[in-house]
Amino acid sequence: MKKFFSLALAVILILLTVNYADAEEKSEPEKIKFNKKMLRQTELIESGARDVPMMILRGSPEDVTIFGEPVASREQMVNFIKKRNPAPKINCTVEELVDFYYEEAGREGIRPDIAICQSIKETGTWNYGGDVVPEQNNYCGLGTTGGGVKGAYFETPQLGVRAQIQHLLAYTSTEPPQLEIVDPRYELIQKHRPQIFGQIKTWTGLNGVWAVPGKRYGHEILNLWQQAQLPDASDASLEYAYEQLAKNPDAAAYVYRGLVYFAQENYYGAQSDFKNALRLEPELPEALFNLALTQEKLQLTTAAIETYDKFLELRPESDYAYYNRGRLKLAQKKYNAAIRDFHYALDIEGRFADAQNEIAVAHFRQKKYEDALKDIRTAAKINTTNKVINENLERLEACVKK
Repeated sequence: MKKFFSLALAVILILLTVNYADAEEKSEPEKIKFNKKMLRQTELIESGARDVPMMILRGSPEDVTIFGEPVASREQMVNFIKKRNPAPKINCTVEELVDFYYEEAGREGIRPDIAICQSIKETGTWNYGGDVVPEQNNYCGLGTTGGGVKGAYFETPQLGVRAQIQHLLAYTSTEPPQLEIVDPRYELIQKHRPQIFGQIKTWTGLNGVWAVPGKRYGHEILNLWQQAQLPDASDASLEYAYEQLAKNPDAAAYVYRGLVYFAQENYYGAQSDFKNALRLEPELPEALFNLALTQEKLQLTTAAIETYDKFLELRPESDYAYYNRGRLKLAQKKYNAAIRDFHYALDIEGRFADAQNEIAVAHFRQKKYEDALKDIRTAAKINTTNKVINENLERLEACVKK
């Protein structure tokens, strides 16, 4: 009898296990089915390289103070904004906006050129794509907390700029603003965050404070500031570069002339100058990054990857370098290696939508279509206005069987 009951119990347990497994299978989400013919006729678009070279920033980024005089001129900042976005969504002209920054920041002693770069980062060069809308005249995400919370509204662009400058002032000084406070969060910092009120003196000190987690927040602002100071392709810039080399043929002078050549699309001349700079300073990060960009322009893919390797040994926090190296590996059809680099970039900057797009491209070329669709949907959530991402999402979703 005991044997009978033991056997019966074993049968029941087996049946229960099988039924549970069946239930588990049924609860799994249904696989997405694609139209194979449409997939064969489809290709995803790659996002572009981060191909803006680097100016030399002598000294440490950690030493660049929030207070100080501008380095970039108003004209440089106007040109920089227009180059990045020819039609920014602002309620005044670009020239007027830049003037507001130099006026408002100048009054409080804050660097206007770097404050503009903060707004470029926060708004995507006034292209937006997050919770804030252009009508708010809110250029630094004041009061936004995510999840559709739009934050503060300001009646005019100048008041929006003034609020941003006052908010910076709250972080870096205990002295009150010169004019009436329009920053709705100034007094909140003063009353409820005494540990940071007036205590942060440098732009990198804003890391993880202004934006959370924002581990590289200040560094990314300073990267934009360096880009704003780049020389143009004019004969005057080249003449100035030759003058600097004649006075002092150091690595910085070679990098500067290389930047002019790069702007003129004289990539052989640029390559030569960046290599000359590295002969003088073998571990000059800016020369390495610029050389890698130039080698890519010259289609020297393997050499460019090797140069990025050297650069990343010195600057392992550079999301742009990982991203650019990943794109080169993608071109070599080294898909898994490329995906790793894009993930490294996203680990540094989680809202790097183009890196997420490139992962989608890599998965698509591996014929991992479900992964690619998931990736591109994630990228579209990060940036709702990115044209390449939206086009890729439309293309891939068109291949899904209804």
